[in-house]
Amino acid sequence: MDARDFIKIGMSAERMLVVPPERTVGHFVPGMPMVYATPMMILDMEMASGDAIRSALQPGWVTVGTEVDIRHLAAALVGATVRTTSKVIAVERRLIRFEVEAFEGTRKLGEGRHARGLINVERFNKHLAGTSGPAQ
Repeated sequence: MDARDFIKIGMSAERMLVVPPERTVGHFVPGMPMVYATPMMILDMEMASGDAIRSALQPGWVTVGTEVDIRHLAAALVGATVRTTSKVIAVERRLIRFEVEAFEGTRKLGEGRHARGLINVERFNKHLAGTSGPAQ
């Protein structure tokens, strides 16, 4: 399947999040500040990217994250409302590239690029079943 047939440059989505304690670096690493954790920001950017193209995918097909190149620019406290955006900037045969950003109000918290690969779930699962046996 060729993503260029149905994914278009400019497709976009945004997600909103009120930062809970469970999404802070201090939740994961004792003694660290209770601010929105970089891996959680990246997760929200990836989720927004999936949202941007999900409706265009054929049944049985999904995208999985393959690349992240993100800069975390500013901290956000518990209770902050974070808006994460994603926009398709390039489409290759099985790879979709996105520009992603995160904001608290007008203040930019993060920015960067993300890529997602197009996969057929059934074939992917069969491949995994054939290559991932029990540890010896």
